[in-house]
Amino acid sequence: MSELTLPTARQRPFDPPEEVTRLRRQGAMHRMTYADGHLGWLVTGYAAARAVLASPHFSNRPETMHPPLPSRMELVEKGRFKVPPGFFLRMDAPEHTRFRKLLTGQFTVRRMKMLEPRIEEIANACLDAMEAAGGPVDLVEAFALPIPSLVICELLGVPYEDRARFQEDSRILVNLETKADDALDAMGRIWAYLAGLIERKREEPADDLLSGLVESGELDDQDLTGVAMLLLIAGHETTANMLGLGTYALLTNPDQLAAMRDDPSVVDNGVEELLRYLTIIHLGPLRTAVEDVEIEGTTIRAGETVTIHLPAANRDESRFADGERLDVARPVAGHLTFGHGIHQCLGQQLARAEMRIAYPALLRRLPGLRLAVTPEEVPMRSDMSIYGVHRLPVTW
Repeated sequence: MSELTLPTARQRPFDPPEEVTRLRRQGAMHRMTYADGHLGWLVTGYAAARAVLASPHFSNRPETMHPPLPSRMELVEKGRFKVPPGFFLRMDAPEHTRFRKLLTGQFTVRRMKMLEPRIEEIANACLDAMEAAGGPVDLVEAFALPIPSLVICELLGVPYEDRARFQEDSRILVNLETKADDALDAMGRIWAYLAGLIERKREEPADDLLSGLVESGELDDQDLTGVAMLLLIAGHETTANMLGLGTYALLTNPDQLAAMRDDPSVVDNGVEELLRYLTIIHLGPLRTAVEDVEIEGTTIRAGETVTIHLPAANRDESRFADGERLDVARPVAGHLTFGHGIHQCLGQQLARAEMRIAYPALLRRLPGLRLAVTPEEVPMRSDMSIYGVHRLPVTW
C-alpha cells in the first residue's frame, strides 16, 4: 500500500481531486503521511467513513491529532493546538455530551420550522436589493452570505451591524494559508468580542439563544464564549458556501437548475443532493484512535490519525449509484456532509431550512440568472478549509 500526502488540488470545481477519486475506486483505506511525518490513514469509502465517525474508539480532541497540512502543524509546534473552553465540537464524551445536551433543544426540526417565515423575509429582502441595484452582482456578498449570517445573528442575539468584525476573522481562521500567530490573533479578537457581548447579555437579557444560556446558569462565561464562537462561525460559513457553490453548480447544469426552479416537489431532494455532490467540508474531519481498532478489515493502531475525505465518501458508488453525477430529483438519504455519530452537525436542520427557502426564491425571482463571467473565472475556495466560491459574479 503506497504512502501519500493529502491531495488538495482540484482539476474540476465540483469534483474531489482526481487522485482521491482514483484511490476511492481502489479501496476504502489508504496509508497517508502527515505534515510531521506521522503515518496515519486517509478514508475514501462511505462505509469506512461512517464506521470511524460512529466508533467510540476514536478521539476528536485536536491535541491527539497530527494535522495533514503544514499550515495546521504550525499550531501544534507552538503548543497551542488545544480545545477552547466551550468549543464542544472538538471534545469527546462525556464532556461533549454535556454541551450537546444543553443545546440540542435549540435546533430541533420544530424550532427551525418556526424560523422559516423570517428566513423567507431575509431572502426576499436580499433579492429586492439585488433587483434594485441591477446586475452584475457578486452573489456571495449580495445573497449567499447575508442570509445565514443574519439568521444566526438573530438566533444567537449578535448585533448584525457587527458582522464585518467576525466575518473577516472567520475568513482568517478557515484560510489554510493563515499563519498560526494570525489565526490565534483572529480567534482572540472573536473571543474578546463575544465575551463582551455575553457580559452585556447578563446585564440586559433579550429573547435570544445566548441570553437563554446565560440565564440558565449551567455554563460559566468561558464556556459560554466558546459555545458562542463555535455557533457563530459554523452558522454562517457553512451555509453561505453551500448557497454560493450550489448556485454555481446549478448555473452550469441548466436541466438541474430548471428542476429546482420549476418543481417544488424536487427541492427537498435537491438540497440533499447538492449537499452530497458538493460536500464543502473537504479536508476532514480528523479522528485519532485511542486503542487498536479494525475498520473494513484494516487495523488502525492506537495513536494513529485518520483523515476522512467526505467528498470522496459521498461519491462512493457502492452507496450512491452513479454518484459522480448531479441529479436533484433522486432520493439521496444518508450522505455524510453533516457528519455522523455524536458529532453530527447540530445546526443541520437550520442549514436545510435556509437552503430549501433560498435556492427556489433566487431561481424563481430571477429566472434569467446566469454567470457574468466564464466558469473558469469563478474563484474557488481551494485555499480554505470550507470549500466554495470566493465570489460568484452573476447577472440576469
